[in-house]
Amino acid sequence: MTPVAAGPVLWAVVGATGTGKTALSLDLAEALAARGRPAEVVNADAMQLYRGMDIGTAKLPESERRGIPHHLFDVLDVTDDAAVAWYQDAARTAITQIHGRGADAVLVGGSGLYVSSVLYDFRFPPRDADVRARIETELAEHGPGVLFARLQDADPATAARIDPRNGRRIARALEVLEQGAATHGAALPEAPVLWHPDTRIIGLQVPRDELVVRLDARVGGMWRDGLLDEVAALRPRGLEDGVTARRAIGYAQALAELTGEIDEAEAIAQTQQLTRRYARRQVSWFRRYDGVHWVGPEEPASRLIEEAS
Repeated sequence: MTPVAAGPVLWAVVGATGTGKTALSLDLAEALAARGRPAEVVNADAMQLYRGMDIGTAKLPESERRGIPHHLFDVLDVTDDAAVAWYQDAARTAITQIHGRGADAVLVGGSGLYVSSVLYDFRFPPRDADVRARIETELAEHGPGVLFARLQDADPATAARIDPRNGRRIARALEVLEQGAATHGAALPEAPVLWHPDTRIIGLQVPRDELVVRLDARVGGMWRDGLLDEVAALRPRGLEDGVTARRAIGYAQALAELTGEIDEAEAIAQTQQLTRRYARRQVSWFRRYDGVHWVGPEEPASRLIEEAS
């Protein structure tokens, strides 16, 4: 068979959590290799960046990666902040290096802002450490409500796209506004332009009622597989001091269970509810992409390559 393209291709496998993105990324890489195009996988799941966060993120063990090179897994400590601007540079560097080796890159994950930062001409507003420190001091003293009200007055459109309880994102928006710049408000550019000219986006979709069953079962399985022990092992490594990692769905609830704030049943129920809500946001986010080839998880990777040719 002839290759799918003359030059390197950037494939993206996107969709809600629990739809089978990981399995498809492996199948796609193998199918490409069978056509004479080696492929390597690049992670676009914010929480899979963290070392030791395996069970709660459904991270694929190295032994199950079928010999396919994987990038940007286990690159941060739980005390590190997973900033999107940092990730954009790291992911694009990895993709450029993969293409330089004559291989295709398969970007896979469901963190919408992270995926968008790589696929599109997504430029981040400036930073000012002094302004940010002052705003974060206000956040610690007064809580997110006061800052959110200020954001609503200054930039209602951005405020409408931000969770009023997400103090970190509110602080970032105010930091940008104080510098006289426009904030992206955690949204897609109005007229997104692809970063890599030959990009193929595959979206995985599962009927909502079926996905809910999958997600609830996955969360229950996380506890059976030892999430509580995993979180207990991460505490001495600074999990509770982390800005991003400690707030991850499942990890925050497991921490609350370990500290006696809630019992196991409540921890699981909260995680299931938050996971379902997160999946809905993911679906909404990726539905706004143009040119996505939407398929079910049973779609053969070989057919997807043929359809993309």
